[in-house]
Amino acid sequence: MKINIKKHVLERIVAHAEKEVPVEACGYLAGKNGVITKHYELTNVDQSPEHFSFDPEEQFNVLKQARNEGLEIMANYHSHPATPARPSQEDIRLAYDPAISYFIVSLAGNPTIRSFKIKNGVVTQQKIEVIE
Repeated sequence: MKINIKKHVLERIVAHAEKEVPVEACGYLAGKNGVITKHYELTNVDQSPEHFSFDPEEQFNVLKQARNEGLEIMANYHSHPATPARPSQEDIRLAYDPAISYFIVSLAGNPTIRSFKIKNGVVTQQKIEVIE
């Protein structure tokens, strides 16, 4: 199982994660034809280094904007400022949409990005295919 993402999008979500330290950064990843081509930064209303929540109004506006741009939401992302790029128990519990991928950017050491599918509490890591 793999997911395709443009290189510039990966670079931008790492930059977003680094900018938000020590708070977890979060957002949506969108694209079409099976390739993620755009990221949307969202506000972590929790302002926490250990968990995140989207602002509902901001979330709705991003969903509308993506639709207007002809893109589909393919994933969400968030950062782990000091822990590895793997879903926490809370991440697994809150993963409501089995159709999307869940990207985690770890800043513990060199930035590491991993993507997962989470369905009914079962976590499956995806291979990330970076497209120039």
